[in-house]
Amino acid sequence: MKSYSDTLEYLFAQLPVFEAQGAHAYKPGLERVNEMDLRLGHPHRQFRTIHVAGTNGKGSCSHTLASILQCAGYKVGLFTSPHLLDFDERIRVNGKAIDHDYVVNWTENNYERLRDTQPSFFELATLMAFCYFADQKVDVAVIEVGLGGRLDSTNIITPELSVITNISFDHMQFLGDTLPQIAAEKAGIMKQGIPCVVGECTDERVRFTFQQNAQLHQVSSLDFANERDQIVWVRHACPDYITYETVSDGTIQSPLLGECQPHNANTILMAVHRLRERGFIISEENLHDGFRDVLKNTHLRGRWETLSEATSTTARIICDTGHNQGCFQYLGPQLQAIIDQGKRLHIVFGMVSDKDIDSVLSLLPVSAIYYFCNADTPRALKAYDLQQMALRHSIKGETYPSIGSAFDAARKTATPDDVIFVGGSNFIVCEVMKSYQ
Repeated sequence: MKSYSDTLEYLFAQLPVFEAQGAHAYKPGLERVNEMDLRLGHPHRQFRTIHVAGTNGKGSCSHTLASILQCAGYKVGLFTSPHLLDFDERIRVNGKAIDHDYVVNWTENNYERLRDTQPSFFELATLMAFCYFADQKVDVAVIEVGLGGRLDSTNIITPELSVITNISFDHMQFLGDTLPQIAAEKAGIMKQGIPCVVGECTDERVRFTFQQNAQLHQVSSLDFANERDQIVWVRHACPDYITYETVSDGTIQSPLLGECQPHNANTILMAVHRLRERGFIISEENLHDGFRDVLKNTHLRGRWETLSEATSTTARIICDTGHNQGCFQYLGPQLQAIIDQGKRLHIVFGMVSDKDIDSVLSLLPVSAIYYFCNADTPRALKAYDLQQMALRHSIKGETYPSIGSAFDAARKTATPDDVIFVGGSNFIVCEVMKSYQ
């Protein structure tokens, strides 16, 4: 029997992996996954599901919904992507990562008979997750869309609820270069007779696109969460939690501190209301516990996460996996706020080349100290090229040959009163996180 690491190395070598290869690994369409699902006996039909799509926020929403359901006493599967440190993060039951022996045995028992379908890595991971959840006899699984929605391999499920967090520009080469086109792809997860909750939607063209698709798919209801705001006020009274006062669910605390999180919280609250109507028993206490304990319950990482508090000799270190215009719409002002507090801000920064890099750079604080680097992946934008693009936005910084050298330089330069931020790409955050394991 191969080891867990050997099995993953084998699969990464055999299959196209989007995170590493980008467009060359993207295999849209449901034909392959439907065929694999048929051969495996339709494992996803053995448990209820909740489907979560969107440009940004779907990870936070998926993890929090899973945490709430877990607190309500359900056995909960959670499928998300990409992983930061280990593949096993993608597939969890009640917060516990998939058993490594299961990954090895499932691959040995199934890969060869599925190989002729020529799956992508994500398609195979999707089927592995469905089989694991079926074998674990979960009550419900929260399934995060990989990319888009309509043609995503997760879209073979018929969920109890469809959630679309928001729409902004990302993956335009696959989903379209206008917001209505992207919205139409995300709306592909809508299903006949199933309620759909849309989180943020302020563009009238996008709203119309969702309404059209809701009629086309004959959903049972379509809610725009931002038009039925469940949050009365937001307060940052404690450094470890955001506090929300809600319309009908009391006072909620969440450890997810990003400026985008109130929008996600509002989406989650509307989703919980619809789940209750679908027969899920979720008390106010379950809701409060699920929000408050999401990090402990599901091990969510990389959302405005403090990797290290300031000490007498070192600066505070924060990371965030935000990597597109929609994320930095919130991260940019949050970073600027650190500078406005009189602190020096050091930013260890890198991006992949298939993002709208200029749009992200336009949202970054000019007066921060930048350390440009690139990950060891074909998709990475070279540090020098990123530095030159940044100059067009009056952003200056040095280039470094590796993430580690950029991070080390920031730590050596920063004083205990400064703040270091690491971001721009999952690859950058992942590499730095490894040093804190």
